[in-house]
Amino acid sequence: MGVVLIGYRGSGKTTVGRLLAQRLGKAFVDCDEAIVARQGKSIREIFQIGGEEAFRKAEMEAISELASRADCVIALGGGAIVREENRRALAGHKIVYLRCEAEELLRRIKGDPASSDNRPNLTSLGGGIEEIQSLLRQREPIYRAAMSAELDVTHLTPLEVAERLERLIT
Repeated sequence: MGVVLIGYRGSGKTTVGRLLAQRLGKAFVDCDEAIVARQGKSIREIFQIGGEEAFRKAEMEAISELASRADCVIALGGGAIVREENRRALAGHKIVYLRCEAEELLRRIKGDPASSDNRPNLTSLGGGIEEIQSLLRQREPIYRAAMSAELDVTHLTPLEVAERLERLIT
């Protein structure tokens, strides 16, 4: 059984995923990085060329492939688990929702230039606190329905999150 980290952009899925995989002696795969490698384009470019639907199709293909791996920790993009096909593909994996308060998510996103450079805004709200709050209202019920466990990461360091996840899943 693999471990799948879900949550909003900025919740630490990639950073924590790498640490957790190392602690568990497993491989780590960031789904967004896998998509970029397969497509040869940044996520922003995929959105610009084919829209969100093209990105979600590429994401679904990557998840379908990754779901067969039980030997790894997988960090999903923030909206990946919203699609029923992806939730079905990941059934049987330990899915952990890294929950974080909207204000902290915004602080983290603004502090990570790679996030804003490579990822598009997802609503007409412009990527600020309103967008985060709006998408969290939509996504949190889905995150919670799909998850095996939830961890509030708002006030934790990545190492603290990895340590707590290791205890939680072993």
